[in-house]
Amino acid sequence: MSSLFRFVSELHGERPWGHVLDAGTGRNSLRWVATLCSERWTAVTGAVAMAAQARAAAGAAMRPADRIVVGNWIDPGLLAGESFDTVLADYLVGAVEGFAPYGQDTLLRRLRSLTRGRLYLIGLEPYVPLPAPADPGGRLVWEIGRLRDACLLLAGERPYREFPLAWVLDRLARCGFRIVAARRFPIRYGRRFVDGQIAMCRERALRLADRTLGAALDGQARALQDRALAVIADSGGLRLGEDYVVAAEPA
Repeated sequence: MSSLFRFVSELHGERPWGHVLDAGTGRNSLRWVATLCSERWTAVTGAVAMAAQARAAAGAAMRPADRIVVGNWIDPGLLAGESFDTVLADYLVGAVEGFAPYGQDTLLRRLRSLTRGRLYLIGLEPYVPLPAPADPGGRLVWEIGRLRDACLLLAGERPYREFPLAWVLDRLARCGFRIVAARRFPIRYGRRFVDGQIAMCRERALRLADRTLGAALDGQARALQDRALAVIADSGGLRLGEDYVVAAEPA
């Protein structure tokens, strides 16, 4: 269990989980949700491929009453009229940009209408738009993030758009939530992060119509990977930024 999900469990304490909504499901979140002593769970994703991956992650823990729904949070009919005892939004604020650009306010209002118990929101402090970090390891994460987003945009895709904790707390309050707790968690990135991000860069770069540009971006990605893995081998990780967890209830 990750430290973020462990903190959510600590905050929840002895409260019943009831009917759980995993509002932006993925392999990691649903694998955790499937371990909870819930009455049942509903998991939502905007991608058919992710629905299949989430189903595989839940495996035999998926019960007859549990369900995976493919939909977009800008659709007012998605889960209309339903409500949930526990709602999990795991990196959903940033990820919704890929399915509903500029839809973060709409998303939080929708989550308020669905939450009858408690909302747990996990997010990432944005680092890509910021000036270059002074720390060499942190700068490598920043460079990888910028190259990733550039490759996604050139390939006709939309990168995630993360929002800071201060923005999330303000918008949750405006949507009718009362903040119960909020905590930041410093991040140390390892090899899995680097390899995954570089693979994303290279896959997009190598399918660009401009082969010269694609080859140049691919070369930059491989060079960044070599530099980052060398620092990880020497220091154990790349430190930059923070995750955060927010617990909120209807006001």
